[in-house]
Amino acid sequence: MNIEREKEFVHQFHYDARNLAWEEENGTPETALNVQFQLVDQVENLADTDTAINGLLSFMIVLENLVISGNVGQLSIIRGQVIENKEQLSQEEMSELAAPLFDLLQRMTYEITEIALDQPGVSLEF
Repeated sequence: MNIEREKEFVHQFHYDARNLAWEEENGTPETALNVQFQLVDQVENLADTDTAINGLLSFMIVLENLVISGNVGQLSIIRGQVIENKEQLSQEEMSELAAPLFDLLQRMTYEITEIALDQPGVSLEF
């Protein structure tokens, strides 16, 4: 797959200390990762043989003392391949499209926790 990527975009990123008293009454949050892909029709200079697709990673990562949550996205142009619906993408292709979003999440989590906790940052493993 020949992919040209736009810059990743951070829509939301939250660092929250866990409130265990609140969780006792309202329930403990659960870690969840969700990647969605949306075909995009209106992109400048998009050839008839290319496909524009927007990837969005929504996440909530529950750690011992904190919760990281938010959304990051990236527009990708797949050159030389027309995709009519996202079901045409294989699992491997979806993983390739989503990889930069997970990399960005790992980097932001490490750097924010390093600053906030004044110690080596938290490394996420996917």
